[in-house]
Amino acid sequence: QVQLVESGGGLVQSGGSLRLSCAASGRIFSFNTVGWYRQAPGKERELVAQIFSLGPTNVADSVKGRFTISRDNAKNTVYLDMNSLKPDDTAVYYCNLLTRLNLLSTSYEYWGQGIQVTVSS
Repeated sequence: QVQLVESGGGLVQSGGSLRLSCAASGRIFSFNTVGWYRQAPGKERELVAQIFSLGPTNVADSVKGRFTISRDNAKNTVYLDMNSLKPDDTAVYYCNLLTRLNLLSTSYEYWGQGIQVTVSS
């Protein structure tokens, strides 16, 4: 089993910054993608950003220019640096891991429990 533990959430004023961390443990294969998702009350869960094994990233248009995703393989940790936060960014943020042994093998998906981010006006 793989476990994902998120940390770094909390309450911040509009325009402020937060860093979210996702620490992974267990059997993680070489081919993997880590994504940050978020879900606000009454809304669907949406992809915020993702990072691939060798470093390329994808960031949603709604947060482009404000959020940055990165990883530290030595620590098995992925970060989401959030700047210029807005009240609309308020949501529960989830870490997601998709991993496989090779490109033709079965993929395995894991989710963190979620962490609250609240941005006040």
